[in-house]
Amino acid sequence: MIRISVQTERFDQGAELDALAETGAGAVASFLGVVRADGDIAYPDRRVVALELEQYPGMTEEALRSLAETASERFDLTGAVVIHRIGKLEAGAPIVLAAAAAHHRAAALDACAFLIDRLKTDAPFWKKQHFADGSAKWVEAKASDDARAAGWE
Repeated sequence: MIRISVQTERFDQGAELDALAETGAGAVASFLGVVRADGDIAYPDRRVVALELEQYPGMTEEALRSLAETASERFDLTGAVVIHRIGKLEAGAPIVLAAAAAHHRAAALDACAFLIDRLKTDAPFWKKQHFADGSAKWVEAKASDDARAAGWE
């Protein structure tokens, strides 16, 4: 069972994890990413009020599906879910859910880490931070994200 979604509306994390638990798994691991209000390293004193996410329709879903299929094969998963929201999201709002189900916890945990690490670099999303002072800035790719993704090769 692989479920991929790119959507504007909130998702029900509990329902998604329950569905994975019904795949015959002995373990379900998940990562929930939320919009943080503390800004970034370049602007630590600027409070983020929203994060705007854009995507490349069609290509984004295909990239997420490819990642989930790769994780499923590599970690012998019984299921995987990747849901990513787009649009303008307020601080504290959920952005992404990456979850994996497997017969054993190590595989589920590793697959979950693989999914989020590779999603950060392989999926065509663009993010713009909106600050409390009314300004906004596009988020640049981070070398640390590239390094984490490369660690899975």
